[in-house]
Amino acid sequence: MLNTLRDITQSVASAHTLELALESLVAQTKAAMDTECCSVYILEKQQLVLSATDGLEKNAVGRVRMPVTEGLVGLVAEREEAINLADAHLHPRFKLFPEANEDEYRAFLAAPIIYQKQLLGVIVVQQAQARQFNEGEEAFLMTLAAQLAMAIRGLKRRAEVHSLDEQILFTGTSASPGVAIAHALVLGGEISLRQPDLKGKSRDAESERLRIAISRSRDALSALAQRFDGDQDDELNSIFTSLQSLLEDESLGGEYQREVANGWSAESAVSRVSLRYIAQFETMEDAYLRERASDIRELGQRVLRQLIEPGRMALDPDKPVILVTREADTGILAEFPRQKLAGIVTELGGVNSHAAILARALGVPAIIGVEQVLQANLDKKLLVLNASRGLLMVSPSPAVVDEYRNLISAQRALARQYADELNEPAITKDGHRIHLYLNAGLMSGVATEIADGADGIGLYRSEIPFMLQQRFPSESEQVKVYQSVLQSAAGRPVVMRTLDVGGDKPLPYFPITEENPFLGWRGIRLSLDHPELFLVQLRAMMQASGDGDNLKILLPMVSSIDEIDEALLYLEQAFNELKADINPSLKRPPIGVMLEVPALLFQLSEVAKRVDFVSVGSNDLTQYLLAVDRNNPRVSSLFDSFHPGILRALRQALVDCRQLNLEVSVCGELAGEPMGALLLVAMGYDQLSMNQGSLARVNYLLRRVERRELEALLELVLQMSNGNDVRELVREYLDTRNLISLLG
Repeated sequence: MLNTLRDITQSVASAHTLELALESLVAQTKAAMDTECCSVYILEKQQLVLSATDGLEKNAVGRVRMPVTEGLVGLVAEREEAINLADAHLHPRFKLFPEANEDEYRAFLAAPIIYQKQLLGVIVVQQAQARQFNEGEEAFLMTLAAQLAMAIRGLKRRAEVHSLDEQILFTGTSASPGVAIAHALVLGGEISLRQPDLKGKSRDAESERLRIAISRSRDALSALAQRFDGDQDDELNSIFTSLQSLLEDESLGGEYQREVANGWSAESAVSRVSLRYIAQFETMEDAYLRERASDIRELGQRVLRQLIEPGRMALDPDKPVILVTREADTGILAEFPRQKLAGIVTELGGVNSHAAILARALGVPAIIGVEQVLQANLDKKLLVLNASRGLLMVSPSPAVVDEYRNLISAQRALARQYADELNEPAITKDGHRIHLYLNAGLMSGVATEIADGADGIGLYRSEIPFMLQQRFPSESEQVKVYQSVLQSAAGRPVVMRTLDVGGDKPLPYFPITEENPFLGWRGIRLSLDHPELFLVQLRAMMQASGDGDNLKILLPMVSSIDEIDEALLYLEQAFNELKADINPSLKRPPIGVMLEVPALLFQLSEVAKRVDFVSVGSNDLTQYLLAVDRNNPRVSSLFDSFHPGILRALRQALVDCRQLNLEVSVCGELAGEPMGALLLVAMGYDQLSMNQGSLARVNYLLRRVERRELEALLELVLQMSNGNDVRELVREYLDTRNLISLLG
């Protein structure tokens, strides 16, 4: 039965249109359940529409419509639960549609199709003989409906976008505020195997392009094989191995090259070879050989993706685009010219995933968790992205575009207003000085990130140079990078965090495959397991500092006192080596730890005896306290930095650090949010580190509030039961002081 469920679900998911998917669904379900009729009703504008059937009158498709308040199908939709009746005619909600010719059917079993609380439709099976469907049949239909929900929702959205009868709206979670209007550039969407027959301008050039694409495809398959090798999944391993073998010169790889030698472009060559062999294999009588056609199709699409998508970033500089992709990793955004990037839309990720943090650092509007957006074929369509509200509009009307152009102009005027005060210190109206630092390292040009209004760098992410290399950078290479950072700060403090990879920050040349990477081998855990890397980085940081005194070193993902002690031994070793061999006047830099693992909240007295400062990483602290994966869109609504429990933990951390005379700051994303900055200042935090895009806004805000008022607000906030109530209370506070526009 599991195989049957899988086959039906895969058939629906692979269909190119919603109509074909539903026709396949009713036919296969009818056969699998050995029943006489199967139908699917799709919800459209609060009406259930018969959209496919195998057993009712075909002409009734699209004509039979009912509100959810009518009929048995409507009752299933209303209750959002399955209904199993031996004789449907006897039920008071039974409603006959003569055009459907269903009066002969008595037995009735229906299940709702629901995706993340949203009703999509109802699937129904019927029989002429009056009988109760058994428990196994009912369980099968309910399981099938649940498995189909995502595929049907994606196909439905694709159909809506294609029709373009009206503006289509997608929703997601705001990751970086702002508004953008531009055409879509889709990376990672469906690649058509049927490419136009085009001759190449140069055989040598096309051959080299194809060679690179094949090499990249082989590397990607190898990485997948390594990943599943750790899971001991022999079946998946054999699939990736067979696909790799097809890329060899003796197989399809050689066929691709021969087509290029005949004068075809690389894309045309892959397409021609793939379609030719698929046609041959699909006509074979042997079932196993027929299935190999799907391997040829998958391989062709993989190579075409490597040929088509890398070149798609070479766009006209005067035509910025909104990037639509599955997940915007550091590699993609590092390659993408900033002037060409108007906005970012991703299917995956959370509001504090690395991609979201990167978008905020770049000042690019972004929304994440937009489900099934890649299936909607948005490429080159005009989009309006309102990232402040988590909205994506496809093919908007001219009136909507004009409205948003005016909004963009207003936002730019506000940004200029904030920037005018950036050189002024952040001092509240009642005289409290708040030091605002910069989170740096996400952009290649570090020096450009040091704004005049920053009091220094509160967090330099040293992993970025590691992520942009194809190998571990040498000590001398690291020294140069760190020197440029320290020099750009012009004597202001610079907090350099040691290597923090793992979780959502992988190194391409050092893959880490884990069931739960956020609870796994990352941060200081990795560094202590590889002292040869850790010592090189510590030496490079201190060597870059030279005779200066503005360097501070921060240890990430610390969860125990033993880790601090071990790290301090390595630091002492690196310091003594440098002092003996290179710089006798070298000064030992202050050492701090990230406060992001909850256990450390209860060991601050021991921490204070060993380090000079702590920096609260609110992103991971929230993730671990709430047990929510911040990269998972399915639970992204549960990731809430304004949860009263989180706010109470942050206040207690400050109280404890003050009692211990331990310097404390906040470098998580909460510090860069206007409402978050207000609450942190209310608690007593006076060192906040944030992305450059937030600096002017937060500075402008803090200069217009009084801390004693914020302290009174905080007492009310901490009595709230959820994060939404907290936001509403802070919003009301800002509104009464004419500061609501700072929320964007």
